[in-house]
Amino acid sequence: MSSPNLRRTARAIVLDQDDRVLLGRLALPGTTVVWAAPGGGVEAGETPLTTLRRELHEEIGLDAFDVDPRPVWRQQAVGPAYAPGYDGVVSDYFLLRTPAFTPRGALTDEELAAEHISGWRWWSLPEVVGHRGPDLFSPRDLATPLAALLTHGAPATPVALGL
Repeated sequence: MSSPNLRRTARAIVLDQDDRVLLGRLALPGTTVVWAAPGGGVEAGETPLTTLRRELHEEIGLDAFDVDPRPVWRQQAVGPAYAPGYDGVVSDYFLLRTPAFTPRGALTDEELAAEHISGWRWWSLPEVVGHRGPDLFSPRDLATPLAALLTHGAPATPVALGL
């Protein structure tokens, strides 16, 4: 049996000075709205950190930042719905801290909409924990790994995330 063909992505856990996390509002057709970390697919010839720099420039306008090259989280989802043309997706999440800013990337609103992104929001841990909306988070239990990250800092090896 062969290994699944997984789409690799790089995402950023962007934390501000108040430990709020920046999440994008993704509204995929026919699904519930999902709030997810900025980032995207690793293209041919890119490293995950190169991808992260490109995606953060395009999506939120963050160009100057230091990031630990070790991912803090890893999320794998297998199934055709996660990445068209692939058997699923594996996402590495990298931690970066920055002062709060108003996200505005190089992509136009139309280009963001084509990627199903309709906005950005800074979320505090209590807001994530207390959220009861119809919207979901990615990962669904974002509060648990986020609380551990804020309490204990970056882990030595990536924490495996659920869906």
